[in-house]
Amino acid sequence: MTSIPALQWAVQLVGPDQLVLNQSKEVFRPGPHQILAKVEVVGLCFSDLKLLKQFTGHVRKGPIVSGIEPDALTQIPSYVPNDKPTVPGHETVVRIVEVGPGVTKHKVGERHLVQTDYRWLHTASSNAAFGYNFEGALQEYVLMDERAITSPDGESMLIPAAEDRSGSAIALVEPWACVEDAYATKERTTLQTGGQMLIVAEADIPEGRLGSLFKRYGTPAQITWVAKSNPPAKLTIPVVRASEYEDLDDAAFDDVVYFGSSARTVEDLFAKVAAHGILNIVLCGDRFSRPVVTMVGRVHYGGIRIIGTTDADPASSMKTIPKTGEIRHGDKVNVVGAGGPMGMMHVIRNLCQGIEGVSVYAGDVDDNRLAMLTKIAEPLARNNGLEYIAYNAKEPPSGEEFSYSVLMAPIPELVAAAVQDAAMHGIVNIFAGIPANVTGQIDLNAYIEKRLYFIGTSGSTLDDMKRILAKVESNRLDTNVSVAAISGLQGALDGIRAVENRTIAGKIVVYPACRDLPLLRLEELAGKRPDVAACLKDGLWTLEAEKKLLEACA
Repeated sequence: MTSIPALQWAVQLVGPDQLVLNQSKEVFRPGPHQILAKVEVVGLCFSDLKLLKQFTGHVRKGPIVSGIEPDALTQIPSYVPNDKPTVPGHETVVRIVEVGPGVTKHKVGERHLVQTDYRWLHTASSNAAFGYNFEGALQEYVLMDERAITSPDGESMLIPAAEDRSGSAIALVEPWACVEDAYATKERTTLQTGGQMLIVAEADIPEGRLGSLFKRYGTPAQITWVAKSNPPAKLTIPVVRASEYEDLDDAAFDDVVYFGSSARTVEDLFAKVAAHGILNIVLCGDRFSRPVVTMVGRVHYGGIRIIGTTDADPASSMKTIPKTGEIRHGDKVNVVGAGGPMGMMHVIRNLCQGIEGVSVYAGDVDDNRLAMLTKIAEPLARNNGLEYIAYNAKEPPSGEEFSYSVLMAPIPELVAAAVQDAAMHGIVNIFAGIPANVTGQIDLNAYIEKRLYFIGTSGSTLDDMKRILAKVESNRLDTNVSVAAISGLQGALDGIRAVENRTIAGKIVVYPACRDLPLLRLEELAGKRPDVAACLKDGLWTLEAEKKLLEACA
């Protein structure tokens, strides 16, 4: 039986941008419904930085408002909402060492990949998550509650993991699954059946256009009508008249249709779009007089979508919505920020997706990071008969138009630039988590005229993780190609700053059992840990290297 200490080392976030290494944090022992697990390994993620900077302002650090009994939350010492110190780290593999008598799904000795998002446990504007309002994995032991980690349909967020794979390879399934979710996401291509619709008309609506829209794309439960003209007499959908859209509730409408070309009106209407809602801009032959301040952050975190048409037919806009976020045959894909850990995954994923005729452009401002990426990506492109082009983002390819752009940095100006560089019917995947309240000035004339589509996802689903884990366990994907550096808890603070400053290409993985191991790039191992370096394969991290490291730490 594993001896469980009373105290442990842990990286804690105690306030905005305030990280500490606590060398005497209590190891919580399980209550009746709780599970204590030993952390094998945890990957550092750019999302950790969002929590680091925003702390109580992060949507997943807020208190849970529904989905679990409040009394249960009071019994979970690792539930740390609001300004309570938390332990970050959500890309992890754990082994169960103790369970409470009421635990029914898990046993001591089991090895698991942790799914981060508890999507049924709602906060005010998002959901609960491991490593946010529940303590995460940058510690030696972590406590979880079976009532919190079990979905309403009975599925546990602890996914069984094979014993014959490295902890790093399994832990990195989580970020790879986030990448997969960005493409596998299914888009709503119809009006929200039974939903709430807002129609704002500052231009004439040609007769029959709304009827055609509803006939082809479904009907809402109710329309709120803001226009000088009267609703069409033949509408069978209940209509509520409103004099001003400013007086309507925010985030209340699943579909917002605007007839007109006022930038100011569109800027106001973004607030009225509900989570996962669609704003349909019908220009009626006119154009905006200036760039439009656009809620680009809500595309990623709120799942809102923006469509439009230059004519007066709202049904025409609906044709621009793709069924999924997947790259398409012949796409010219531009990954902006490709040299970072997540950018590298996007490049590798798209080169290995089996879609013919794809060319992948990889842009980054750091030539060293690009060189490391190219070492991996170039052979993959050659083997798959695809084109791979690396470029320094300070000197982007001149005159190129991209049919698919993936943005790896949370900078609204990159979204604006992607619109300008987009080809007709292009997709702009806002992968980086621009905060939900952040806006950017976007040329929506170009966006609509080119029939573009912003897409964005946050996190991953349980099914995404299972699919990627199956690829890892069947040798179809080696997630360890992402590993660029290792550390113990002592070096994790430097690792988080390295992620912040983008000084290391690829992922940093932390081994809590190696408490005082400093941050080491893989290329440094030959000089500092030659026994571990001897187990690398072509400079890449391996199961054998991990075993050698853990043996030395033990």
